[in-house]
Amino acid sequence: MDKQHENLQDAKRAMAEADCLVDNAAVEAALDKLAESITARLADSTPLVYAVMNGGLVLAGRILPKLNFPLEVSYLHASRYGHALNGDLLDWRVRPTQDLRGRTVLVLDDILDEGFTLKAILEHLRNEGAAEVLSAVLVHKDHQRKAYPGMRADFTGLDVADRFLFGCGMDYKGYWRNAPGIYALKGH
Repeated sequence: MDKQHENLQDAKRAMAEADCLVDNAAVEAALDKLAESITARLADSTPLVYAVMNGGLVLAGRILPKLNFPLEVSYLHASRYGHALNGDLLDWRVRPTQDLRGRTVLVLDDILDEGFTLKAILEHLRNEGAAEVLSAVLVHKDHQRKAYPGMRADFTGLDVADRFLFGCGMDYKGYWRNAPGIYALKGH
C-alpha cells in the first residue's frame, strides 16, 4: 500500500470515529450571527477583507455572500517560523499586495487556537498603515494558551472545546477542511 493510500485510509478512519461537536445547521446559525455582527460594524467602511490560507478559505466562501455591503476581497498566506513567538518572524507565502494605508481591514481565519500567527498577521497589517485591523474566526478554541491573556478575535462564531478539531476549514493531516460541521478527533 502506498503512502497516499495509507493517508486516505487514515483520514477516512478519523472521520468515521470522530465526534461531531457542531453540526452544519449550528455552523450556519453561527455564520448568520457572525455576518450580522460584521455587517453592523463594517457596512459603512468599505473594508478590505483578507482570507488567511488555507483554513480561512472555507470561512470566506461561506460568509462573504452573507455580507451585503461593498467590500474588497483578497488573501494572504503566512505561517510562523518554527515556534517563534515574535511577530516579525512570519514565513510569508503570499504577502498582502494592496495599499493598506488608511484602510479598514478584516482578516478571516478558521480558528483562533493559540493565536500567534494571527497576532503576527494583524501586527503586520497595522504596521503597513491600515487605519483599523479587525479579525473574524469561525472557532475560538477554549483554553488559556493564547498569544496573550484574554486574546479573542473581534468577531467569533463559536467557542469550542480544546480538542483536535477539523472541518469548516480546519484539517486533519490535510484532509477534511471541506467537512460541513466541526469534528473532534477521537481521543483528542
